[in-house]
Amino acid sequence: MVNPDAWFDTARRNARSVQTTIGWVFWDPGAVTRYSELGLPGPFGYIAARCAPLAPAGPDSVIAAFGSISPLAIRLAFELVAANTTFDAVWRARDEAVAEGLAEHASGILAPLSALGPSLWPVVEQLPTVGRVFFAAHLRMPRPDDPVLSGWHAVNCLREWRGDTHWALVAAQGLTGVEVSILHNAWLGYEPDWLPTSRGTGPDELAEGWRGLNQNGLAEGRTVTREGVALRQYLEDETDRLTTLPWRLLGEDASRRFAAEFETPCALLLARVDLTAGPNYQPASRIRDVVDLV
Repeated sequence: MVNPDAWFDTARRNARSVQTTIGWVFWDPGAVTRYSELGLPGPFGYIAARCAPLAPAGPDSVIAAFGSISPLAIRLAFELVAANTTFDAVWRARDEAVAEGLAEHASGILAPLSALGPSLWPVVEQLPTVGRVFFAAHLRMPRPDDPVLSGWHAVNCLREWRGDTHWALVAAQGLTGVEVSILHNAWLGYEPDWLPTSRGTGPDELAEGWRGLNQNGLAEGRTVTREGVALRQYLEDETDRLTTLPWRLLGEDASRRFAAEFETPCALLLARVDLTAGPNYQPASRIRDVVDLV
């Protein structure tokens, strides 16, 4: 039997590859071009493609599921889709970009993804859906016949299951999306306000986030306190602790194989993010440097 601490380490380690396998396409020029051709410029294509499974529930549900992405941007994405295309069309465009981009930029991931799907989908089907609405919405989507895309979508389900788990923890702490983005930014050691601003947070929303953190002793002025950074570390640790289940269901050997087979091509995909977006983006894929606050 594997030591519980080992499953924690496995969840933390493999979460980076899960995030990278999916997240690189958010800024991929092939995807961005396809979205623009559908009438969704800039970040609106990413929003529409990612939220397509939950889109029938409307923008308010998507705002709740996304947590830290600008509500205004989400509402605008819905308006653009209604005026120009459909969510299903955006979903298909994203799949085309994924297949093309993986083959071009990280071909070493194609065989592992093809092999992974048949064993990962039964794991995905066993994951609890209670409190994980966005993940559950993904389960309704048709599974691709293409084995690479099938494996990719199974990994995407893992990503959204972990994301829902994380946001449940955030909500349990009484934090808003902006507040936790500010804490995350400090935990990462990024330049002030970079992370919330990158997610579309406006000046008034940002000021309100800082006020909330100050009222709860998690910030002093525009500086996050040690307590604030410690809370963000707690959220990270608890997310890892509560997301060991898929790896336990997959099994020790397969979980280790996932790490071994995905980390090298994911390094190429993360380098792609550096080029298409910048080195601060996709922080969940990166090894964090410990930040020591004065």
